[in-house]
Amino acid sequence: MGFRHNNVLHANHFRKDWQRRVRTWFDQPGRKLRRRNARKAKATALGVRPLTLLRPAVRGQTVRYNRKLREGRGFTLAELKDAGIARKEALGVGIVVDHRRRNLSEEGKKINVERLKAYKARLVVFPRKAGKAKKGDSSAEDLSASTTRTALPLPEAYPAEAPRKITAKEHEFQAYRTLRIARANARYEGARKARAAKKDEEEAAKKK
Repeated sequence: MGFRHNNVLHANHFRKDWQRRVRTWFDQPGRKLRRRNARKAKATALGVRPLTLLRPAVRGQTVRYNRKLREGRGFTLAELKDAGIARKEALGVGIVVDHRRRNLSEEGKKINVERLKAYKARLVVFPRKAGKAKKGDSSAEDLSASTTRTALPLPEAYPAEAPRKITAKEHEFQAYRTLRIARANARYEGARKARAAKKDEEEAAKKK
């Protein structure tokens, strides 16, 4: 290491106590065992219940992903009402509720209502105290029957449809024109009603 010209002298620190500043992960196996035992203890305390919470089937965002169905945040209050499940009851049986979500289509709402009903049919509610069943608890036959903890799968995004020939009516149908006419009717509905009301008033005045 040579020195040349009028430069600052090097101040290389080769005597750092690096052993005290090194972080080790020798406790990884112990941590792994501790987490596993904690999960076991939690599962034992919770008792028999589904492995995952029930969430709604929703469409993905944007044109790129809206063909696919995925799990949403929670069910709407309208979906719970149609399925006959109270909001507080849903939180107790593993159904997630999202009060902010809104149903924008009848098809999407129908899928989630059917999903809730299928879950409710498979649900087995054990009484808090053995031998003292309350309203909403499952019957003795259901409690003795074999149960499963598997999650309820998502429905098919687009059910398979058999191929068929296009009909003459479908050939003649003009989708773009139909949409434009419907849009125009919705836009000018108020003005047309006002014009018709004014015309009726004028005709009534002439008769008098």
